Order: sequence, then structure tokens, then C-alpha cells
Amino acid sequence: MSESHTIIIGGGIMGLSIAWRLAREGQRVTLLERGEVGQAASRVAAGMLAASAEVGYEEFELYALCRESLRRWPSFAKQIEADSGLQVDYRSNGTLIVAHDRDAAVALQRGYDFQKEQGYPVEWLTKAETLDVEPFLSPRIVASVRASEDHAVDNRMVLKGLRKAAESFGTDILEHCEVEHIDLSGTGVTVRAKDGRTAEGSTVVISAGPWSRQFSGIKAEYLPPVRPVKGQILELRMERPFELTHVIRGAKAYLVPRSDNRLIVGATSEEMGFDVRKTAGGVYSVLDGAWEMVPGIYDLELVSVDVGLRPGSRDHQPIVGFCEDRRVFIATGHYRHGVILSAVTATEAASSIISGNDSAVFEYFTPKRFQGEAS
Repeated sequence: MSESHTIIIGGGIMGLSIAWRLAREGQRVTLLERGEVGQAASRVAAGMLAASAEVGYEEFELYALCRESLRRWPSFAKQIEADSGLQVDYRSNGTLIVAHDRDAAVALQRGYDFQKEQGYPVEWLTKAETLDVEPFLSPRIVASVRASEDHAVDNRMVLKGLRKAAESFGTDILEHCEVEHIDLSGTGVTVRAKDGRTAEGSTVVISAGPWSRQFSGIKAEYLPPVRPVKGQILELRMERPFELTHVIRGAKAYLVPRSDNRLIVGATSEEMGFDVRKTAGGVYSVLDGAWEMVPGIYDLELVSVDVGLRPGSRDHQPIVGFCEDRRVFIATGHYRHGVILSAVTATEAASSIISGNDSAVFEYFTPKRFQGEAS
């Protein structure tokens, strides 16, 4: 056993990105994934890098973290591309947050004023200005806010790139390896899967999304308080003359264009446990909200409907950092912000695991805030 061998449980964007950052620093890494790498919630995400568009009246620390991660994303994306040889379709066209009627415009104005007070780079656009930059928006649109620094990425290409990059630096990836037990009784860590396979190391990273509580052998208070939040998302095919260049966000849906003419439309947010059924109601609610903003989607081909289970924590904040037993590191609970927060989570987590020091960036999001509250 290497003196610094990290075992990562979970092969979504968090597990893969941490594995890659550790491996490229010369660390020995083994990643265990219960299914196939990159095929759960991270694959079903829309890939929005929205630090400004999602800022609310609370959760200042969370949105400051999103903003810091967005700052890191351009170099993060370039490093993935350089290490993997794959393009991740990083798009910097910006986001339009639209109001489809006067009541929505009043709410949009309040949000805009708050964003400006917080120093976010946003711009108010009139109806005419909005339709000038995105002609396929509904003529009923009243106004919009342009967040020019909110970008987007093809999360599926990011996942492919991360896997290839991590493996190129020696990461050992084991798929269909569902972990059931974590043994901390010795000086190191032993992880056992349901099929009997085991891995031994010095540190274990729990980044298994909503499945991050399903392990025996360690203290209950070390298991992060996360739950699955179901999201149904659609993929459409854009055909000329239809075209969108910005990410479009409204009260009930969002639309994210890709460079290969795919259009991602989402997403529901359902407290349905581990239910992954595709439902008529879910599809309808997403399409209805999107059609209200962009009527032209009515004639586009529906390519697929997918379901993902986001890891939502008890306070809807990410959970990142060492437990009291510093052989256990948690990286989950990112909820709707997994893609944007992967850049800052990966770099800070890898740095902490290598150095043994806590990250000042994640001081507010430590798992220790839940200790003593074991369910």
C-alpha cells in the first residue's frame, strides 16, 4: 500500500475531477463507481456555469463560491482538453434571464437590483434589445437581464475528458463496483464492495452523490446528510433557421444550446426519493416553461428524456472537507451547482488531501457543521 493512496467512491464529475487533480500531482488513486463512470446526475446536467443568474437573496457564501469556481473554469477546461485531447465545448456567449410578462418583469427588476448591489456583472435589456440579441424569443417577452460572464460547457464531454485525463495519469477506475463497507479500524482505510472486491489506502473520498450515506463501518455522523432530488431534462435538436446563442433562463425552465445543434431543456426538481421514472407530467412542465419563452421549440425534434438524481444536502449547501477522522474526506451535496463547482472543488480537495490542511475556500462548507446530528 502506497503511503498516499486515495480511494474515491463515486465516478461523477466530483469524483473524476478530484481523481484527475490528485493523479496529475503524482498521487496514487483508485476510483470505485457503483455503475458506469459519468452516467448518473453529472451526465444529465445542463452544463450551466451560472454564478450571476442564480444569485438569490440569501446563501451569499454559496454564490461567492460559485463565482470563484467560475473564475477558475476557463483554465480548468483548457487543462482537461490538454490532458485528454478532447474538446469540452466551453461557450462564453452568456445568459439571458427573461421576463415573459409584466409581473415577471417586476420580479426580474428586484433580482437585477440585488445583483448589481452585490457587484455582479449584469445588464438590463429592454424588449427590443432582448429580441435583437435572440430573435427566436417570444414576442411577449417584456425584458431581460444579460449575465455576460455566465457561461456553459458540455458536461458530457467534460466527463469523457476527465476520465481520459485521470486514466492517463494512472488512476485505476473500477466500474460496477458498489461499495458497502468502509473499515477504519486499522491505520489506513479498507473499502469493500458488495461483490467482495476490496481497496486499501490512506484516505477515502466519499463523493457518491445521493448514495453517499449508504456505507456501513464508519460513524453515522461521518455520512453526509444528502438526499436525491430528481430532475427530468430534455434534449432537442435545433434545425435552421431556428437558432439560440445564449443560455435562456426563465421562472420555470432553461434552455442551453450546444455547438453541435443540440438544445438542452430542463429541468424539474422533485422530492421523489430514488425514483428515476420519466413522467408525462415532468416532460410537460419543462416543455411548457420553455415554450413560454421560446415558442419555436414546438417544431424541434425531441431526441431524449433523461432523469438524474442530484445530491441535495440538509441545508442545500455543498459538503466538502475532512471529517473529524481525517482519513475521511467528503465531497458531495452540490445539488444544482455540481458542474460549476467542480473546478473549485477538485483543486481545493486535491490540495487538502495532499497537504493534510483544510481549505480556507470551503471553511463555510465543512462536513463538521453536521457532526453530532447523525440521523
